[in-house]
Amino acid sequence: MGRAGKTRSQKAECAAARQRAQEDFAAVPHSFVFHRGRVGRSLRQLVLDVRRAMEPYTARALKVRKKNALKDFVAVAGPLGVTHFLVFTKSPSSINFYSLIKDVVSSLKRHRMHEQQFTHHPLLVLNNFGLPQIHVKLMATMLQNMFPSINVHKVSLNTIKRCVLVSYNTDTQLLDVRHYSLKVVPVGVSKGMKKLLQERFPNLSRLEDISELLVKDVNLSESEAEQDGAHNILELPQAYAGRGNMKAQQSAVRLTEIGPRLTLQLVKVEEGLGQGNVLYHSFVHKTEAEVQEMLARREEKLRLKAERRRKQEADVDRKQQQREENRKKSLEGMKKKQQQQAQDSDSDAEDPGISEDPDRAGTSDDDAEYYREAVGEEPDKELFPKSAKRKQGLLRPHRPNKRLRPSPPGHLSTTPPGRAGPKAKRKRPPGPWPQQDSQGRPKQKRPRHLGQQGPKLPSVKLRTGLLGQRGKSAWRRPGQPGRGRH
Repeated sequence: MGRAGKTRSQKAECAAARQRAQEDFAAVPHSFVFHRGRVGRSLRQLVLDVRRAMEPYTARALKVRKKNALKDFVAVAGPLGVTHFLVFTKSPSSINFYSLIKDVVSSLKRHRMHEQQFTHHPLLVLNNFGLPQIHVKLMATMLQNMFPSINVHKVSLNTIKRCVLVSYNTDTQLLDVRHYSLKVVPVGVSKGMKKLLQERFPNLSRLEDISELLVKDVNLSESEAEQDGAHNILELPQAYAGRGNMKAQQSAVRLTEIGPRLTLQLVKVEEGLGQGNVLYHSFVHKTEAEVQEMLARREEKLRLKAERRRKQEADVDRKQQQREENRKKSLEGMKKKQQQQAQDSDSDAEDPGISEDPDRAGTSDDDAEYYREAVGEEPDKELFPKSAKRKQGLLRPHRPNKRLRPSPPGHLSTTPPGRAGPKAKRKRPPGPWPQQDSQGRPKQKRPRHLGQQGPKLPSVKLRTGLLGQRGKSAWRRPGQPGRGRH
């Protein structure tokens, strides 16, 4: 028997829950963490560590290439709901400091970091940001908007697993950023009882009774004997994950740093994204007149840019109109041409003296070829006159441009008989081979170097005289005087 499916009400509840989850996910701030310019391996690892601290509302697998510009990230930020950019660069005058996650973890004796901690966003804690300066208030507002807000009346304590602490130093004007892992343990019980409440049961092989574990502090390491006080003990409003963390009971909150560490300095506060007015600068201070001059110069630049944009749009509209007019004229001309061709075709049909066009001649040739294949005879000339004339032209024998001339009487040929030169190549005449005369006897082959009829005569090879010295051969007929010495 198959498992029963969901009812209509259950499906509606699931759909409503998915809709609420999507709305909640889109309502929280999202961020891009990437680097710009040439950076080292350590800074690349720092970018990955900061992405780890900003999870889950950040792009963990964001790929950055050298050819990517800032406008590329801005173009995709809107559809993805990204609200903040954290851009890291390498500057030779930088005085800030940072530590990677691996450096912080290696300095701890016992660290606590697991994947379940990164399923929820961290809790943001700001320290010493209550100063009246405008740049301090801007920093506090920006940091608060980078992380999702928390409703203290509806928040679940089990979703708070991490904490990001940002402390502002008024003397050095530096920001110290730390990333911690939260752990809640019960208080008011002995250390032996805490040991029993842990997942790993203690070793009791050296004890005679379990009461010794509760009375005496044995088998406890120095790290487990951590001192709790009023600074970290509180009463839980809800039950928290862990053994002994009950509602309305005293528990201690312990922090374990998991990195990275950052020491930042505020340099400039700028309106917009890389193109707005400078609201605050730590090193450059301008008078009111200089600020007004800078604003006027900026307004003039924006006015010229808007004017150029209007001119470009006007040029585009004008070219579009010209293109449409040319298109209409072209269509009218094509229409007139078609009408003229139609009138010409009508006049040609009325005049019977006009000869056939090439297409009709080609059709006549095809008809003649079909007649040959179907009947097996050549069609009459009157039946297909065009094809007969074309066939006569095709069957006309080819005449060479130059005729072979007979050799003079005293000519010596350097080509041996039976071997033709490149210019003496001739095609075999049509008919059976060898050729026969009217009485059935084979005809004598005419010598190629003679212009008159006669039998082929034997040749004598000479190697005397100048030709013999050069290694060449001369051929002559018997009885014909040679040119060499006798």
